[in-house]
Amino acid sequence: MRPVPTRRAVHLGTCAVAAGVLLMAGQAAPAVAAAQSDTLWINAPSEQSLPLGTAGGAPEERRLDIGLTHDNENYTVTDGRLTVDITGIAGIAEVTWPENCAPSGTTAVCSVPEVPVGWGDYTPQVHLTVRAADGAVAGAQGRIVYSAVATGPAGEMRAPLDSFDTTLSVASGPDLALGGLAPVTGTVPGAVHDVPLTVTNKGNERSDGFSLRMSASYGLGFAARHPECTYRETAGDYAPMTHVDCAFGEAIEPGETFTLPGGLDLALAAYAMNERLDVTVEPGAGATDLSGEDNYGIVAFEAAGTADFAVRGARVEGAAGDTVDAALTFRNKGPAWVGNLGSGDSVAVVDFTVPQGVTVTGAPEGCEARTLAGAYHPQHLGAPRYSCAMPYWVSESAKRSFAFQLRIDEVVPDAEGRLYLRPESPGLPAFPFDPNTRNNTAKVVVNATPEA
Repeated sequence: MRPVPTRRAVHLGTCAVAAGVLLMAGQAAPAVAAAQSDTLWINAPSEQSLPLGTAGGAPEERRLDIGLTHDNENYTVTDGRLTVDITGIAGIAEVTWPENCAPSGTTAVCSVPEVPVGWGDYTPQVHLTVRAADGAVAGAQGRIVYSAVATGPAGEMRAPLDSFDTTLSVASGPDLALGGLAPVTGTVPGAVHDVPLTVTNKGNERSDGFSLRMSASYGLGFAARHPECTYRETAGDYAPMTHVDCAFGEAIEPGETFTLPGGLDLALAAYAMNERLDVTVEPGAGATDLSGEDNYGIVAFEAAGTADFAVRGARVEGAAGDTVDAALTFRNKGPAWVGNLGSGDSVAVVDFTVPQGVTVTGAPEGCEARTLAGAYHPQHLGAPRYSCAMPYWVSESAKRSFAFQLRIDEVVPDAEGRLYLRPESPGLPAFPFDPNTRNNTAKVVVNATPEA
């Protein structure tokens, strides 16, 4: 199985995770934790369509980006050598080799001096240019096969054999690609931006019309609407969005580019902060796009909005043996909404440390029981600490209460519990958008001493 770096999906409202398997390569497994193993991997596309040429024209070229990575960030891996075998694409496709590859017959060895860790973002090191061979016919297929070696701390490392290849398919049809979708930075709530969206046909056949689908996040609106499009707004458990479905009848010939009439004007609402527009294009008349990798794009908007997160505690009283209710409240005082649209992480966690002398006999299901140190607590009730996660988005005026029942086992005057807001991941910075962090903490006081 080909490993894929673990990461969140980028489509709005969806989340997917893929993980590789850690294996030992080039050395016997040591009697230490599995984290000390390492593996060399080849990251290559599993398939690629190659369009035939138009009448009298050369076939469109495609680029294959291939990279070497390894798993363990504690190790340094160098002298990567990627072997590319193109025996299987004879008569089907032609390859142009980059400068860091040394071809010999139907193989080439490509140099990667330093192999990076592959669990984060990295840049592929080998870029092959491929196109359909002269005389190739639609439907023909062939495989490029890869192998690799590198040098690690214990010597030679080899990527798992017979695990990495790219299937090339000669095809005929339209190949639509989106353009003009650059990030928008340095903007502010209330601003309007024209996104120069374009659609280019990189295939060898005409696209008889095309469909365009867009999803705009909550703080992003369409300042101008097109008659070819229908607009609908959604809400519920997921963050509110505007969905747009467009059907354009314009034919796009091979090599031509279509520009959206009047442009695409997008307005940032007064409550906007970090927004995004997702765009997908497909050819019309039931045609299949030759390559879907450039049919989807995102425009990210970084607006200088702020959101004031706050928590409110409670003051309760009772005698020994009494059970009292304590409502712990989260509020977003705005003016901006907040949504972790890319990661899907909770926007904030309400962390509650239970006061001395009381036992929690009722806690919301969405609040996780913890030890005082923050570790897992086996029982939902009776824990000394609770972590209550907010959803991945909150509106500009969101308010949510967490209802706890506290049994007073012992009357301790002015017993205080702590309530504070934190990010879902402890290592993340604490709400850089929040201009007032003083109200990110509060107290839960049991049996406060009356003031004189």
